[in-house]
Amino acid sequence: MEMPHPNRPPVQRARSPFALVLGQRLGRLLPRFGRTPQPASGDSLLDLAGGLLSLRGRASGPSLASAFFDLYEASDLAARQAFLAQLHDLYPRDRAAIGQAIAQWQERGDETAAAALNEASESPSQRLIRLLNLAPGGTRRLIAMREDLLAAPTMTPGLEALDREFEDVFATWFNAGFLELRRIDWNAPAALLERIIRYEAVHEIDGWDELRRRVEPVDRRCYGFFHPQMADDPLIFVEVALTLELPSSIRQVIALDRATLDPHEASCAIFYSISNCQTGLRGIPFGNFLIKQVVGVLCQELPQLSRFATLSPVPGFARWLGKELDGAPVPEGDALRAQAARYLVTARNGRGEVLDSVARFHLGNGARLEAVHSDGDLSPKGMQQSHGIMVNYLYDLAEIEANLFGLAELGTVATSRPVQELLGETSVKNGKNRKRAA
Repeated sequence: MEMPHPNRPPVQRARSPFALVLGQRLGRLLPRFGRTPQPASGDSLLDLAGGLLSLRGRASGPSLASAFFDLYEASDLAARQAFLAQLHDLYPRDRAAIGQAIAQWQERGDETAAAALNEASESPSQRLIRLLNLAPGGTRRLIAMREDLLAAPTMTPGLEALDREFEDVFATWFNAGFLELRRIDWNAPAALLERIIRYEAVHEIDGWDELRRRVEPVDRRCYGFFHPQMADDPLIFVEVALTLELPSSIRQVIALDRATLDPHEASCAIFYSISNCQTGLRGIPFGNFLIKQVVGVLCQELPQLSRFATLSPVPGFARWLGKELDGAPVPEGDALRAQAARYLVTARNGRGEVLDSVARFHLGNGARLEAVHSDGDLSPKGMQQSHGIMVNYLYDLAEIEANLFGLAELGTVATSRPVQELLGETSVKNGKNRKRAA
């Protein structure tokens, strides 16, 4: 490479008209001398997005990406969402470039043509997302941007398309192979423990004392997935209770006056709360990998454990049952349990999937519906969403693949004999459901 002559002034490269215009705009938009950036309009943000997409090298990428985020975050939610709504439609795929690349592929069919076709067909929105990740804290800031998108009052076709781009990119970045499984205990940094309190989505943690009861005792565990770019902020975490038998109520797990068990005497590991922490990562499947890895860790630490199960809420049951009863009184006891079993096994959404979100998650991981309990969660939330019903899903490692095949190929929910007996009671008492319950 030719080195510059020591007595010769450096060559001044000509700047393109676009670069000159962009430079002028940046002079008005970028924060100077540490001042707080001014709120940007949607047009200003689109200018910076266009500037990033026009880059041929990466030298200016981090500074432009950082400038973009400074302006984006200084804007109000309405302006941010207005920008997002326009982005995908303003920068569509280049039809002419794609057509030319297809012609080259059809003519030559070699690796160079394949690479050109791949580059031409790339979505500008996906490229922009990757470029924005060059900014300091870019990954976390992009997750917050998708949260803005998901909070939009109306999901226009442009927003839906942009959301698919986010989900595709995040699915690659947050592949389970890139994540770190860590145990979260009482000695974890205070900032992390505060996040556990804030993120808990299943059974509310009422302050530090209750958190301590969940993570410090020897028969309790908490594990989380962490991304290298967000080392102090969990993506998802699961709380685990080591027990002698399957619990039938959440009080047995989190009661203030419960007796502590020697973990080496436990026979069951109960996953009683799984909380996704980042709204902007909705749709990225962490949970199934988390449970499987935690099972592996526990098997190594406590090889005597023989049962891995959940104590799970049934969040959609009350709403479904209300429609089924059509004003009739809510049943009690075994009759209520039977209706819950019917809901979990037979109710489907418009895509033919198991209707209940928690059931869909665990059954989709290969678990079996093991038991249905009344009076499992008597909290206001538990009564409102499920009339107090809680269930156990059992992860039998020898049957997971068969359960998955039955659900995916035959639409069959794996159930234990007690659950099958509940379903039999329902079909006898309600003839119209006999075929569905069978």
